[in-house]
Amino acid sequence: MDSKEHFPAKSRRVHPVATYATVAFVAFLLGFVPMWLSARSRANERDAAQQALRLAEIENALAAATIDAPRGDYEPARQAASTFYTNLRAELDRGDSGFPVAQRDALQALLVERDQMITFLARSDPAVAERLTNLYVSYRQTAGTPQRKPAPSNDGR
Repeated sequence: MDSKEHFPAKSRRVHPVATYATVAFVAFLLGFVPMWLSARSRANERDAAQQALRLAEIENALAAATIDAPRGDYEPARQAASTFYTNLRAELDRGDSGFPVAQRDALQALLVERDQMITFLARSDPAVAERLTNLYVSYRQTAGTPQRKPAPSNDGR
């Protein structure tokens, strides 16, 4: 038996098809890789913006409570204070929290007053305004202002 009889001759079309497939795959990668890198960069920017938004919402809720209480608007102040404590607890529990570890420990101490503060607001106790002001000052001193990256300039520099 001759070995040439068992194996058919290679088609001359197989080699060009493989070449075209390889070229098409390389062209696909040349388009895909830059878009993937761009999408990944935008996702990181989105995550940073969402983190900054969460931190701003926490501070804004406390500021709203601090403003509403002295005006006698105790129910909106109570709701805002409750939102502050809830969002602060959620942020501290996050693995990718916007607060460094040292700040987290200090902010945990602010959560101790939650029930007492909410109770004073529910009872419309006028003394709560001073406590909210002190809480706001403590929060600002502990948390500081979030570090923001400078926005890229539009002139291409």
